[in-house]
Amino acid sequence: MTSVRRRKYPRTGLVGSAALILIGIASAAMAAPAKQRNPMKLPDTQYEATTWAGIDGWADDDHDAAFAAFVKSCKAVLRVGIRDARPVYAALYQVCLKAAAAKLDKPGAARAFFEQNFRPVRIAPLGQADGFLTGYYEPIVEGTRKRSKTFDYPLYRKPPNLLSGGRMLLASFASHNGEKKKRGVRRLAAFHDRAAIDDGALAGRNLEICWLNDPIDSFFAHIQGSVRVRLEDGHLLRLNYEAANGHPYIAVGRYLIERKIVAREEMSMDRIRQWMEANPEEGKELRRKNKSYVFFRETNLANDEEPIGAQGVSLTPGRSIAVDRKLHIYGMPFFISADLPIETEQPTTKFRRLMIAQDTGGAIIGPARADIYFGAGDEAGSISGRLRHPGRFVMLLPIKFDPATIDGAVPLPRSKPSGQTAKLKSETQQPAKKRKHKREQ
Repeated sequence: MTSVRRRKYPRTGLVGSAALILIGIASAAMAAPAKQRNPMKLPDTQYEATTWAGIDGWADDDHDAAFAAFVKSCKAVLRVGIRDARPVYAALYQVCLKAAAAKLDKPGAARAFFEQNFRPVRIAPLGQADGFLTGYYEPIVEGTRKRSKTFDYPLYRKPPNLLSGGRMLLASFASHNGEKKKRGVRRLAAFHDRAAIDDGALAGRNLEICWLNDPIDSFFAHIQGSVRVRLEDGHLLRLNYEAANGHPYIAVGRYLIERKIVAREEMSMDRIRQWMEANPEEGKELRRKNKSYVFFRETNLANDEEPIGAQGVSLTPGRSIAVDRKLHIYGMPFFISADLPIETEQPTTKFRRLMIAQDTGGAIIGPARADIYFGAGDEAGSISGRLRHPGRFVMLLPIKFDPATIDGAVPLPRSKPSGQTAKLKSETQQPAKKRKHKREQ
């Protein structure tokens, strides 16, 4: 469910943990049970408790709209039940029980619900003032069920030999008198990358769902993780992410920036598309640099329904975000404050909104990193494609979950010597570890 996008920002006075910490206590006589790790100690993260009045734009938001998106997530949380042992999840589960039973029929009731059941905690990457925001959308493209001379670019369903972790089984062969014979042993190998698939590695296996007439449309469908394909009979085919080949996502935009073809501040999906259309052969090679490849499944969604995010719920334009699934729980609310290029190409739109974590994505790495879902079609695509902006994140932590009962309170600000501040800033500029990806822009 889209990218990459990293900038460095001035350090604030927030204090955070530099790594995941497992805490245990032992004595020479006997070992005491290990304390549970503080779930708030996320890697390379800093925190600061705040107040509702201290959140820019909180009072002016449409809390009813946010609550409607939150209830969608709660249905998924309640379906999972308490099988998830994470303390934050258990606390969110209790809030969802209340949300399912709530009757918010009075003005201000939704805002009161959030304030009574959550506590606001500012969250940011270690050594930085802000998090980072991008956008994604659902493309609408032209396609056919059958291949033709003009519709020659397939969207595939998941191959049966694609295993978890992007692996596949290969038969092992032995040579005897110049002839190769199969041996009983099989070995695991990395699945085909984008170049191999584009060159026909999956051809003839009846995996094609449909065919598109534009390789760039196909490429951006992979980036977004879902697509609406308008067939020749007018039927709208709805496809959603099913799996990926396991190869790392490479953001093609950075190559255009490094080659000084597009200025960093002007980079967008529209600019990438324009360059690929003007340079078809170079565009093909550029797309192949991104070895990640997405496989789709057909859905039964109606034309007016939004795609399903990684949490398994329908996304809400302007309220759903994709987050780092390694760090955050689906269904968690985040209040995001930013000035974004939504109404115009300049970052002049004041975005102050309570969002719900319902999806994930390839470039969504870090504690204050979000991809905002803007809906379907060209306009949503243009807005999404020009978003690469800082934003402030406030995580709404279920009030029943008290970090003090685990391992002390949420870290509060404290001053840092200038030398230590410089060291922290240097450390945050190190490359992030690669992770498996779903969608990136």
